[in-house]
Amino acid sequence: MNEYNRDDILSMAETVYGKSVKDIDKKHRSEKETKGMIGHIIEESVYGFDINSRSEADFKELGIELKTTPLKRNKNGSISAKERLVLNIINYMKEAHVTFETSSFWTKNQEILLYFYLWEKGAPIQNFKVLKAVLLTYSEEDLSIIRNDWEIIHHKILSGKAHELSEGDTMYLGACTKGVNAKSMRQQPFSPILAKQRAYSLKQSYMTTIARQHLDSEELERITDKRELREKSFEEILHARFNPYIGMSVEEISQNLGLELNSAFKSKVQQLTSKILDIRGNKLDSIEEFSKANIVFKTIRLNKKGVPKESMSFKQIDFKEWLELPFEESEIYNTFETTKFLFVVFQFDDEENLIFKGIKLWNMPEETIQGEIYGLWKDVRDKLEKGVKLEKSSRGIKNNLPDSSFNGVAHIRPKARNAEDKVQLPDGQMITKQTYWLNSSYVAKIVSDIDGVE
Repeated sequence: MNEYNRDDILSMAETVYGKSVKDIDKKHRSEKETKGMIGHIIEESVYGFDINSRSEADFKELGIELKTTPLKRNKNGSISAKERLVLNIINYMKEAHVTFETSSFWTKNQEILLYFYLWEKGAPIQNFKVLKAVLLTYSEEDLSIIRNDWEIIHHKILSGKAHELSEGDTMYLGACTKGVNAKSMRQQPFSPILAKQRAYSLKQSYMTTIARQHLDSEELERITDKRELREKSFEEILHARFNPYIGMSVEEISQNLGLELNSAFKSKVQQLTSKILDIRGNKLDSIEEFSKANIVFKTIRLNKKGVPKESMSFKQIDFKEWLELPFEESEIYNTFETTKFLFVVFQFDDEENLIFKGIKLWNMPEETIQGEIYGLWKDVRDKLEKGVKLEKSSRGIKNNLPDSSFNGVAHIRPKARNAEDKVQLPDGQMITKQTYWLNSSYVAKIVSDIDGVE
């Protein structure tokens, strides 16, 4: 293997900026598209490496791993990561007996030479162009969160719960499924239950933020610092920010913070949350930690009995995609597998005042994703294959998609401007735009352990 210093590998990377994969390829590897092709071409044609499977970092002497990752251009001109950055397979049997410093993640990925290339839908891979390469190192703040992520994954392995791992468990460092089928199930050391094969990965949301910071010079605000993160987890820091306001009404919190609130409830809560977190301009999507961890902000209003005023809605359903993609690639799977939710919870008192009850940082358990969410997905898919039944009723057009009585967790129902706001089903029928929802009773259970909820 050739030996390079840090300046060498970055200088050599600059020679291929703006070039297509085909133009870089010296050994005609791109003539036949294969898995990992772009990385192999860069290793071979830029750095002169022989292609083989290495357990150590690619630039062994420097401790630097080489990775490539696709970006996509959004309609508004911004860039996003097309996918998570998959690092290395987790060997549960071995990983149970290591520390963070001796883990397979850290020994191989503590520094990454990361090539960004632009993915284009429908274009041959050989036409994709290299945009930039950066040496990805982790800031002290990021490393504190990544270390805590690793400990969460490690703890599940030690507890015999590797089969319960989910990307939503963690912030930046995920344990993503890898080649999921019956043959890719793996043994774990402290349970007879076989676990899905998973790999360490940097989440898609983390990669999007990194790409925008390097290519678009995006600036985000942090709500934590390295001193805090040495002493507390990110979740503990969030609770410390919000806890002083538990038991106060919306008006009392606004007075305490010196705010004049908008009339709409959701706008009020966003103003209050931004002020509590000390974010300028009320833009929660400008929080670096939220952006990197794919934390989605949701406000919940409970009635006096502790039940949400309404079910929780998500993205409009693309029925064609629902029918064509397998479950592990579906939008509903990715929503619950990769997302953390920050629930900010209020409850009506006897005088109809909204009282702040607390927050909860939550992700859906893997058991529920593979159980009730898979069941919902499959039921909808089966009905799409057979043809959704639409019939007139006294309340309009009724369909046979799973309703709120289906499984106690999630259901399908309309969310549209009006009855004429429709989309086409795969069988050609027109249906009012539909969304998947979490049942209000299920949401009530999620937040029932918040101390202030009655």
